[in-house]
Amino acid sequence: MKNATQVFYYSVIISAIVVVWGAFAPRNLESVTASVTSEITSKFGWFYLLLVVAILVFCVYMMFSRFGNIKLGKKDDVPEFSRASWFAMLFSAGMGMGLVFWTTAEPISHAFISSPSAELGSDQAVQDALKYSFFHWGIHAWAVYGIVGLVLAYFKFHRGTPGLISATLTPLFGEKLMQGALGKAIDILAVFATIVGVAATLGFGSAQITGGLSFLFGTPNNFTVQLIVLIIATVLFIWSAWSGIGRGIKYLSNINMVLAAVLLILLFIVGPTMYIVNMFTHTLGSYVTDFFRMSLRLAPLNEENRTWINGWTIFYWAWWVSWAPFVGIFIARDFKRPDH
Repeated sequence: MKNATQVFYYSVIISAIVVVWGAFAPRNLESVTASVTSEITSKFGWFYLLLVVAILVFCVYMMFSRFGNIKLGKKDDVPEFSRASWFAMLFSAGMGMGLVFWTTAEPISHAFISSPSAELGSDQAVQDALKYSFFHWGIHAWAVYGIVGLVLAYFKFHRGTPGLISATLTPLFGEKLMQGALGKAIDILAVFATIVGVAATLGFGSAQITGGLSFLFGTPNNFTVQLIVLIIATVLFIWSAWSGIGRGIKYLSNINMVLAAVLLILLFIVGPTMYIVNMFTHTLGSYVTDFFRMSLRLAPLNEENRTWINGWTIFYWAWWVSWAPFVGIFIARDFKRPDH
């Protein structure tokens, strides 16, 4: 408990420093973060691609190996939520508002603004756009989430350790190191990465909602409106978290999935139905066929394609990794509970 308290306060201090930095010197913070991001994507892009592929392969192995039969909880534990509610909460927490916007914006961008490799506006660019959208929002992201959720669930509910990232590394580095400065640093890094990931999503979401309101109702698309939307979204986020998983988050997630299903059905009915079905089937086949090529594509001899990969694929992989501690803990929390 003492370690958790220290991790909390150190994380708050670091986050406050970054917030103050952004408030008083936003251009400088933007410049520094852009420079750091560019260095990471350019020099460690290969690492992100190999890491996520390794995680995916490991998750598939765990599914079909003898370890897949290990219960993530005590012998007498039972599920807390129905499978439908658990899926709704998992999907809403894992993807959220980003998926709602980028399912439309990303394919359009890939097809007509910045294609992975084809000529803009061509049939191949349209097919690649959908294929890479499947790729970026597909099983790679869930593998990153799943490995963290699996590890946390096993250690917390099966072995009874604290729900901290450092606790899962105790078998590798020893209890002394993980309860010391190194363990605290790991937990602080996990908390800060989660804050950055959530902040990025809220920022993107606020801009998306503001743009949508401006398009539909003619409201100003400026910083003030974005700030108002951000405040409202933050209040709703805090309210849902404060009310608990069994109430606020569960109800909001179920409503979210129902609305998503309604939107899907309406689009399928009023849209070009046969075009949607044919493109989905064809693109799904392309996604499966080119799965490993896309997973390891870096284009080292083509600067333009490499820039696209850095700005999209590697950015997404870093985004999923930053969200993994938050979503992983959420997944682990949903797995099992004692049957009281």
